[in-house]
Amino acid sequence: MITSYERRKFRTRKKIAKSNKSGRPIASVHRSNTHIYIQLLDTGGKVLQSFSTLNFEEEKKISGIEKAKLVGKEFASLCLKGGTKDIVFDKGAYAYNGRVKALAESCRKFGLQF
Repeated sequence: MITSYERRKFRTRKKIAKSNKSGRPIASVHRSNTHIYIQLLDTGGKVLQSFSTLNFEEEKKISGIEKAKLVGKEFASLCLKGGTKDIVFDKGAYAYNGRVKALAESCRKFGLQF
């Protein structure tokens, strides 16, 4: 039996595939209780860039939203160095609030367009 989490994930991926006719890379987000991860995938599913809270030494007093903003800033700089500016943001099965929203807004602020 398919769970509601999987249903939301498939529904989001289907909408992204339908709207991404130009073949832009997809920024896919995953979050856990303590970390947040983002990957840049091409249309074939190959990972082009990735960044997470595991990539840098973090202070224990930084909140989850602040960590997400830092990850967004670093991910945007990696993508811009690699020559990618236009992407499609895939939030997965997560609601667009909290850490996911902070990550997306930080990516936009530092130069990515989606």
